[in-house]
Formats: sequence, structure tokens, C-alpha cells
Amino acid sequence: MGKKKIVHLSEEQRTELEKGYRSGKSHAFRQRCQMILLKSENRSSLEVAGIIGCCEMVVNNWQKRFESQGLEGLKTRPGRGRPPILSQQNPEHLRKVREEIKQHPNSVKTVVARLEEDLALVMHPETLKRFLKKMVIASVEPEHGSNQGKWLPSEPQKRRS
Repeated sequence: MGKKKIVHLSEEQRTELEKGYRSGKSHAFRQRCQMILLKSENRSSLEVAGIIGCCEMVVNNWQKRFESQGLEGLKTRPGRGRPPILSQQNPEHLRKVREEIKQHPNSVKTVVARLEEDLALVMHPETLKRFLKKMVIASVEPEHGSNQGKWLPSEPQKRRS
């Protein structure tokens, strides 16, 4: 067995880690805080990994990152994950989506096909629906028993009496 590496925490660090463990925004951050707290209790990486449900190398890597960067090192860095197909920060995407919805208000598939052609993208109709929900232009509601959706105005319309 290798040498057991112990994390020595100041009272302030322990308090911050406990706060992060109890009320951190992401599950991953809370787990990382728990890893460091368990390591500070003189537990082996293998033991901590068994409690958390990961391998001991993961525990050691997060311990190294905590030692070099502190609590900030336990947070997930921005830019992780897959970039979005349609971006709200891209004015071209916003403009094209609005144009196509005005031209084809009743057909999700037609709008997707036109966007794919104009923007050289490949996307699923659900991608467009999620994008629209974020944009708050309109909501898309599938017809009963169908994958095809109908565009609905974002504001409720008044009923005629």
C-alpha cells in the first residue's frame, strides 16, 4: 500500500468546505467538498472513493487541485461540456430563427430543415424547441400523439365570447 496523504485544514477552510458540502449548487461540487472533508479525517483515498462511489485516482486528483487552488479548484470550470448547436449569443442564429418562424409558423420540421440548410447545421426538432424556450419567443407544444409541434404565441390570446 502507498503512503496515505492527509489534508490539513484550517478552521476557515473546514467551515467553507462544510458550507459547500451542505449548500453547494452542483452535486459534483458537493461531492468534491465531501472528498476533501473525508480526507481531512485521516481516511485513505480508497476508503473515500468507496464512500463517494468513484475510483481513488479521482479522489487524489481533486485533493491535488484543492491543495493548489483551494475551494475555487473544486468548482467546475466554465467551458466544459458540448457547445450548443444554436447559440443565443450568436446574432445570426437569433435572426435566422425569427425569420423562419415568421415564414413557417405551423411547421417545426420545415423550420428545422431551413435552418439546417441556411446555417449549415444538423439538429433535431427538440433542439429548436429548447432554444425557443430559452429565447421566450414562443413555446412549442406537440400535438396529441404526434412528434410534430405547433407554434404558440408567447402571450395568451383572449377568447372570443
